[in-house]
Amino acid sequence: MKTARLGRRGPEVSRVGFGAWAIGGLDWGKTDDEISKAAIRAALDDRVTLVDTADVYGRGHSEELVAEVLAERGAAGRVVVATKAGNDFYHATEADDRGYGPIRTNTDRDYIVFAAEQSLRRLRTERLDLLQLHSPSTELLDRDDPWDALRDLKRQGKIRWAGWSVQSFRETEQTFLLERHADLLDVIQVRYNLLERAAEEALFPAALAHGIGVIVRIPLLFGLLTGKFDRSSRFGPDDHRRFNLSPEKLAEYFERLEALRWLFDALPDHSMAQVALRFAISHPACQTVIPGGKTPEQVRENDRAGTFGPLPENLLAGMRKR
Repeated sequence: MKTARLGRRGPEVSRVGFGAWAIGGLDWGKTDDEISKAAIRAALDDRVTLVDTADVYGRGHSEELVAEVLAERGAAGRVVVATKAGNDFYHATEADDRGYGPIRTNTDRDYIVFAAEQSLRRLRTERLDLLQLHSPSTELLDRDDPWDALRDLKRQGKIRWAGWSVQSFRETEQTFLLERHADLLDVIQVRYNLLERAAEEALFPAALAHGIGVIVRIPLLFGLLTGKFDRSSRFGPDDHRRFNLSPEKLAEYFERLEALRWLFDALPDHSMAQVALRFAISHPACQTVIPGGKTPEQVRENDRAGTFGPLPENLLAGMRKR
């Protein structure tokens, strides 16, 4: 597994990490905790050293599973755990059987500090490795509160690195926030993949200029770039992809994907997912990628991309010409 440093100030991490959204047990269809833990173990066996989660994934359940496996393997300190805060599921008038309610965005300073304390407890640690603001709107990020919370937590030693998970792949209008908080931000997390490349225009150059690391999320476009879906694919009521991969979106994406068929054909010993993951770490601004994996088999296939590293320059040059 190849590694890279996340920007000038961030940690050295594996070029392919483990995305722990799906294992939380909500929004991705049915999951099984034992299989989810086996998937995390497979990532550790492949020398993955970055696990990305969030407090809202499974209402804390993803963090709990990650902590359980890391404790079992004695991997604390060897694996960077990135988590997120800003989606409030604690404070609601109507709660589920675990005491949690509907989600609302909350970037108040006191709430971010409170959420970080809860993540510290679930992750069984005294200091979070990386805490990221979880995709708030530009309007909310124009306030001081969320940034003050990150500064306070850093100063108190409760987080080591500070990050921002950018709301969407349309980052151009949000670059000013990166410029304004470049002294605080160690890492940003960005939606970027073969079919969604808007971040190349302004955000990536800004990150490079300020030495801010980039974690790529949604590199497989919710599974579309694995090759397991087709134009007729549909998703159940417990799967968020029924919105993100609607019939209209699928038709659009597959039309654009046809133009990239030559790229997959150029690497016949790779799966579609491996080609897509290698692309995601090929931009100079991008150090690591966090595909989700619900099973050990999926994880092992994803991790193989990290042994190859970025795509060859001749293939990248071919993409720039098209």
